Amino acid sequence: MEDSEKKAPSVIDRYFTRWYRTDLKGKVCEDHCILQHSNRICVITLAESHPILQNGRKIKNINYQISDGCSRLNNKVSGKSKRGGQFLTEFSPLCRITCTDEQEYTIFSCIRGRLLEVNEAILNKPDLLLEKASTEGYVAVILPKFEESKSITEGLLTREQYEEVLMKRNQQEEPC
Repeated sequence: MEDSEKKAPSVIDRYFTRWYRTDLKGKVCEDHCILQHSNRICVITLAESHPILQNGRKIKNINYQISDGCSRLNNKVSGKSKRGGQFLTEFSPLCRITCTDEQEYTIFSCIRGRLLEVNEAILNKPDLLLEKASTEGYVAVILPKFEESKSITEGLLTREQYEEVLMKRNQQEEPC
């Protein structure tokens, strides 16, 4: 294939760096993807290996109500410095997703920062999460603290490291 025939990179590939968190909280294959923009904003999505995206699963319910006193839908930010956003640690739950086979998965923030928004569109159209996980089917947008924006990727995997994890899993007796 000649250079002129190569497909242009997607918006995601052009403006975001993909980072991965695998086996979150010890749950094998429950992998998350963090899309980090050059302006330090991070978009939390499901990694393509996440069980929700496997075996033709269908989503029954997405719930941003984390506990009796905490709903991510109540998150309100204002102003240039995004005041008022809920502060998250890397293991803060963002939502719970229940599939039609009654399997429930908790999606975590994976990084520290302020919650800027959750994707309310997936509440009405959960198939976006299945069909366009990296774009319209994202879970949330998080803004790391400025002083932590360089260090948030410590403990995350690069695309190459993530692919190595997937290759090792596929060599095992029981892959995801």
